[in-house]
Amino acid sequence: MFARIAFVFRKIKPQMTKEKSKDKLKFTSYQIIVIILLALTQFSVVLDFMVMSPLGDMLMKSMSLSTKQFGLAVSVYAFSAGASGLLTAGFADRFDRKKLLLFFYIGFILGTLACGLTTSYPMLIAARLITGLFGGVIGSISMAIVADLFPMQERGRVMGFMMMGFGASQVLGIPISLYIANLWGWQSPFLMIVGLATCIWAVILFKMQPVSKHLEIKSDLNAFAHLWHTVSKRKYRIGFLSTVLLSIGGFMMMPWGSAFAINNLHVTPQQLPLLFMVSGLSSLFIMPLIGNLSDKMDKFKLFALASVWMMVVVLIYTHLTPVPFWVIVLMNVVMMIGIMSRMTPSMALSSALPEPQDRGAYMSINSSVQQIAGGVAAAAGGMIVVQKDNFSPIEHYDTLGYVIVCISMISIYFVYRVSKLIKTDKHKL
Repeated sequence: MFARIAFVFRKIKPQMTKEKSKDKLKFTSYQIIVIILLALTQFSVVLDFMVMSPLGDMLMKSMSLSTKQFGLAVSVYAFSAGASGLLTAGFADRFDRKKLLLFFYIGFILGTLACGLTTSYPMLIAARLITGLFGGVIGSISMAIVADLFPMQERGRVMGFMMMGFGASQVLGIPISLYIANLWGWQSPFLMIVGLATCIWAVILFKMQPVSKHLEIKSDLNAFAHLWHTVSKRKYRIGFLSTVLLSIGGFMMMPWGSAFAINNLHVTPQQLPLLFMVSGLSSLFIMPLIGNLSDKMDKFKLFALASVWMMVVVLIYTHLTPVPFWVIVLMNVVMMIGIMSRMTPSMALSSALPEPQDRGAYMSINSSVQQIAGGVAAAAGGMIVVQKDNFSPIEHYDTLGYVIVCISMISIYFVYRVSKLIKTDKHKL
């Protein structure tokens, strides 16, 4: 599949002509390798986090967990990832980004291994905490690498292909994870991720070049002063707030997806892998298109349209009662299109906000607040929804839909402010 991705890269690259001087530049062979490697790291990290949702019904039943306990198991990853982002933000621009990626990725691998070996709820909480401490920083490092290596006018395409890791996790990772979990238990998908991530780590070690151009920009600030310098900038705080609102809207509904599908919509455990695979496959096709569209039109307008799309679908889906399976699949596909179409333009806008010397710190803090907000959202979602026992329908899921819509409306305003700030810096457009 990833060989096909490389082929698609070459097929969609625009040709430079004298008549069309504004056409996009071709990606070099090395840039294609970097994007694929970053997409693969995103695939493994996202799969590690996302697999908790489809495994949720199985995990709650096997460990006899309440919705609040499962919400904590999901949110502890986010809280630890957020804390890690804050702790590393001051140092993020002082090291080669490749070395940082390798360091945190190996920690993520060890944490995921602990998840695969756990046999009790306390062990699960501890393992998810360790995984979050390392895995939560990887996304911000990847974003900083993209911002260092690609100009603003190409980042929409790059973000679109990186987000294919998200789609691939649902097309390949989640169905395979559910299949082997049904055979060997819910721990087995984490061991599968460990094997895959270890191979990716080795390829990064030998194939990726150092990413250290930012080190040429000298700074007299120590790590903590650099952290405070980044947080104290008003335009950065607006960016952080927009990220918080986006994360709360996304994380609040996610952990209960499989439990709602099985217990409310009467999807069978055998149908669940197909549900995730089809919705993931749709995102795999839509993300490159959204990435290209993001580079051709105003990113905020695209984000706003996608947000309205998502809000309408969320309201419909959270009010569903048992319907034919094809209807559930269709609703998940159109909801995935809305969610993913928000992510690409918002991420591209966020990457353009910081100055080069602040980029690593900004991305780390941004990732941190994203994870913490996601943890709060998952925990809050666990308190809103109710399940009388592990085989009863999820109650108050529609309430989550209303909350998500309200938060999404506010997020449109703050992403607009981020877009306006960027347009004042003409050199970033």
